[in-house]
Amino acid sequence: MMRLIPRETKFFRMFAEVSENVTEGARLLQDILKNPANIAERLAKLQAIEHRGDEMTHNIITTLNQTFITPFDREDIHRLTSSLDDVLDFVNSAGMRLTLYRISSPPPVAAELAGLIVEQSEELAKGVSLLEQNQRAQIWGLDISEEMLRFDLKNENETIRNYRERVRQCEALGEYALAEHLRDILVQEQEHQTDLATALGEDVPDVTKPDERA
Repeated sequence: MMRLIPRETKFFRMFAEVSENVTEGARLLQDILKNPANIAERLAKLQAIEHRGDEMTHNIITTLNQTFITPFDREDIHRLTSSLDDVLDFVNSAGMRLTLYRISSPPPVAAELAGLIVEQSEELAKGVSLLEQNQRAQIWGLDISEEMLRFDLKNENETIRNYRERVRQCEALGEYALAEHLRDILVQEQEHQTDLATALGEDVPDVTKPDERA
């Protein structure tokens, strides 16, 4: 049944813009770590992206306070907004530390780790795009929860592959402490993978096999 008072849907567009901004910042950080030439100018650009993200966050919170009916819980909107802002804050902080600690030649593993941030930012943007699809499905009485779970599981499988590859790369570079830290993160990702597969009533995918690639 259609609502007499429609929910405000502009949040979906605003979230998409924030996600794109986060991805732009992550890509720039990776590029800087790969090739730190003209670092001052490029870090200034990264900081501008972060400031733009702060403005976007402020606009979402302002809109939230002025909106009577939201597309989903206010607390969840606030939490998602803050989390997206935190990602970009951390990306910017990582870049600023290059100047703070006078790092002119970042180790190769730094760019590899930044690559993980880029990949996750891109997947995050895809996930945010599904929010509006899910909202429309609820309005028309449809259920796309299984589709969203499969989307999440596919991304989780790829994330696990990426972390395993980064662990191997860190060990090859002699970065054993970092490799151990990545293993801890990998355990958490595998637990999430198990939860998703269980929710779908499926076996946990063996991502080491080529035929298990989503």
